[in-house]
Amino acid sequence: MAEPVGMVLCAGLGTRLRPLTERLPKPAVPLCGLPLVRWPLALLAAAGVRRAVVNLHHLPREMERAARTSAEALGLSLSVSEEPVLAGTGGALREARRLLRDASEILLLNGDVLFAADLASARAAHRRSGALATMLLAPMPPGTAYAAVEADDGLAVRRIAGRFGPGGQELAPWHFTGYHVLSPALLDAVPALPFDCDVNRHVYPRLMDGRIRGHVDRGYWNDLGSPAGYLRAHSDLLEGRIDGARFPGADPLAALRPSGPGLWLGEGAVVEPGAVLRAPAAVGAGTRVVAGATVGPRAFVGGDCAVGAGARVEEAVVWDGTVLPAGERLQGAVAAGPLRAR
Repeated sequence: MAEPVGMVLCAGLGTRLRPLTERLPKPAVPLCGLPLVRWPLALLAAAGVRRAVVNLHHLPREMERAARTSAEALGLSLSVSEEPVLAGTGGALREARRLLRDASEILLLNGDVLFAADLASARAAHRRSGALATMLLAPMPPGTAYAAVEADDGLAVRRIAGRFGPGGQELAPWHFTGYHVLSPALLDAVPALPFDCDVNRHVYPRLMDGRIRGHVDRGYWNDLGSPAGYLRAHSDLLEGRIDGARFPGADPLAALRPSGPGLWLGEGAVVEPGAVLRAPAAVGAGTRVVAGATVGPRAFVGGDCAVGAGARVEEAVVWDGTVLPAGERLQGAVAAGPLRAR
């Protein structure tokens, strides 16, 4: 019997998050110690998906390693689709078509955003409408300039980015979250050319006669598209603004033990007498915070780190294995030491 298949898009360059993405692909960048790709894969598993596909291009071995480790932890079967040349969102579907064969539905998720989507509701809406594609939409985030998806009052999509699609009267603008639910027949609408094919520009506009629809989901969304967005995601996790129940198997704080209100410590972490933790803050397994150091508020220090005497870590993220020397001040920044051999 045909089953749903998830596809997580992981091939992008993550240019806005450089230089971090010169070390790891953006979907492999750690979010409170877990690769970002773990989160959409957890959504798929929670929605009853048992088989997933990821596409690879930038730093492909690192990306594959993060995806396979995450899928294994979630009990998902994983296949990879390599793209020596970037193929775009539509091209990714075309290049992975053999891996998507016989799917009852394709859940196409952007692997470099954090979105607490209700995939079960999205799938139900997709089935009810009979659409070829359902785009998960949200209210436009305040103060942003994302290109809008415009839909009529029945949520039939009529125009994207102000120029793709037939348009119409009295359309409402929505923010596109980067998540779709697709009927397998949509694959037949993906052209062979251009090779770098974008579904929003090259596929959806000619199907906007009711076959492309929207579904509104107001769950937490963050594109981690800048260092500030990356830091904000950590703060939101530490401060409980993200519904972790949407991501079973991807709760980074579950592996840590509470050490006071808003404080967490990993196994073997040592906070010496005279060191200060200010909530919310988390310190990973095997890390030592030396007397006189301060960690927090809104700080995440990964595993096997050292925070030297007099060092201060505030509104910041420290990757695994990083040593902060005595007196170091890290505020509103990311510190990343040598990558672990994996």
